[in-house]
Amino acid sequence: MTITSSFRPVFVVFIFLLSLQTAFAQADTIDQRHQPLNTRLLQPGLRQYLVYYQFPSQPKIMAFSLWTRDISQSRRGGLPVFEIRQTWYSTDSNHYRSVYSVNSASDFSPLYHTETTGPKLKAYNWSAGGIKGADTVANNTAAGYTLDFNGPNYNWNLDIETFEMLPLAAGKTFAIRFYDAGLEPPAYVNYTVTGSEMLTTLDNKKVDCWKLHTEGDSPRGKYTQTFWISKNGHELLKEEDSFNGMFRYKVKLPGLAPNPAEALRNALTRQP
Repeated sequence: MTITSSFRPVFVVFIFLLSLQTAFAQADTIDQRHQPLNTRLLQPGLRQYLVYYQFPSQPKIMAFSLWTRDISQSRRGGLPVFEIRQTWYSTDSNHYRSVYSVNSASDFSPLYHTETTGPKLKAYNWSAGGIKGADTVANNTAAGYTLDFNGPNYNWNLDIETFEMLPLAAGKTFAIRFYDAGLEPPAYVNYTVTGSEMLTTLDNKKVDCWKLHTEGDSPRGKYTQTFWISKNGHELLKEEDSFNGMFRYKVKLPGLAPNPAEALRNALTRQP
């Protein structure tokens, strides 16, 4: 059938809208009211990552830091929760950062979040209805902060933990409702499984991983992120990011890497 010139623009618009609708329909909506996370996949324990930065304008310079994630299970108000402690170490104490988050063990809903960067502390009480600065925490620079939500969301500071609980599969796209404490209101962010790749670990063992990708725009410009998550262990092994003319890489260290906090405690006890 021939499409006349008078109907062709309408037809093109229709096809465009249909393609958008199809793409949206194919995305799995991930939040507590639609498709929840599988919290049984989140494994307690300490994981450490080497983080390094490359600057194309300065090819002979690299910046390094150590990022630790320690996941434990406990109870809060009589209910089971996950406690996640994150720490960033570098050669500059001004860049030291620590984060402590508490999430429901049933659906990973955020309950409490605190982060310390340099001398500044921010602490929040978090619920499906909103977030407020924790007024009982001393020296909390976010004590007066408040933001109402129109629905539940996930803590964007825990994006890696969130990815490890997704039902990853070839070609899948996930629209995840994230919120970064103290910043813009919650929004859905799309992440797409773009394929698989075999990674070689320290002992030359091959690990089959899903590649999860996202990209977008921020106040600092366009960014891209790719995450390699093992198919069997549901664990982040590698991450590559590009933003603001810079490249960042995260690589999981083997279990033999010493725990910095524990190593420091042991060293202090051995001092005369």
